[in-house]
Amino acid sequence: MGIPLDTIATWGRFPRFCVNTYRWGDKFFNTYDSTYVEGTGYKFNVKYKTDSWVDDYIFEMPDNYRMRMASDFCTSAGFWVSYLALSVGYDLNVSQFIGGSKTSRKRWQFRFNCALLSAELYWITNDVGTNIRSFGKKNDMQHMNTRFTGINTSTFGVDAYYHFNNKRYSRAAAFNYSKIQTRSQGSWFLGFSYWHQRFNFDFNRLPPELLHQLPINWEKFGYYYTTNNDNYSVRIGYGYNWVPRRHWLIAVSESPILGLKDGTLNNGNRKISVSLYNRAQASVVWNNKKWFAGIIGSAETGIFFNKEHALINGVYTFEASVGYRFNLW
Repeated sequence: MGIPLDTIATWGRFPRFCVNTYRWGDKFFNTYDSTYVEGTGYKFNVKYKTDSWVDDYIFEMPDNYRMRMASDFCTSAGFWVSYLALSVGYDLNVSQFIGGSKTSRKRWQFRFNCALLSAELYWITNDVGTNIRSFGKKNDMQHMNTRFTGINTSTFGVDAYYHFNNKRYSRAAAFNYSKIQTRSQGSWFLGFSYWHQRFNFDFNRLPPELLHQLPINWEKFGYYYTTNNDNYSVRIGYGYNWVPRRHWLIAVSESPILGLKDGTLNNGNRKISVSLYNRAQASVVWNNKKWFAGIIGSAETGIFFNKEHALINGVYTFEASVGYRFNLW
């Protein structure tokens, strides 16, 4: 059995201070209008989750040449147990059994949500290869599925943003299953985004017939493409939770991210340029007392460009979960 907070407060001055601070913080950061948002009533949940994602790279080159790369889908599945905001679990790479990627590229995420704000921490790497899907001039593209192992990319970032309509809109209800939205409502949000990005492409590993079609000025870099940069941006967006009927929630969220990029291209001098990124999400959630289920889709796209080329990169994710809520005390 858990110890009541009032009992802990009687143990002394410091325990009483901790209890009062916790109650103040919970009220200040996590108070909703109960007409629109409800708590689940349970501290624990166990869920089965499957997660599939793919990373994508498009090079726009001189003379209307374009090259698109896309990895195989990487799919993992496993069971997770949560207590309040803490979750532990294990995911198994199942791609090799269903025709997807046989090597698991790495992706790690941490999310925090309360009524006032949301925060996200993430890390994504790919050093196992991708596939060339198309190459050539825009009006005469060659479609293919050629393996390309000359890739080594990583992105690390953190976001934090404030919800303006924080009493009536719950992002946690749409994307974390920790609240229940009972009436439709939306909110603008505003915050800060930082991410470090390192992309390395060794185009010497291209087939000769493709390598010879790359821009001639890339030869002076040995047909290597390297960018290493830090991004400092403002994130502004809007989320809407639609409750079409009892037990159901359909949610969308869209947020452009605009700021400054400080970094190098092909190991040249550091330069400051415009940073452009976009994050879009959608979900469908079902709640029925203790049981819940949902699907979440997200698309994250960014662009790096100068007067000679543009690189558009994206990460696209699909997640499905089903779970059960309960209390032990």
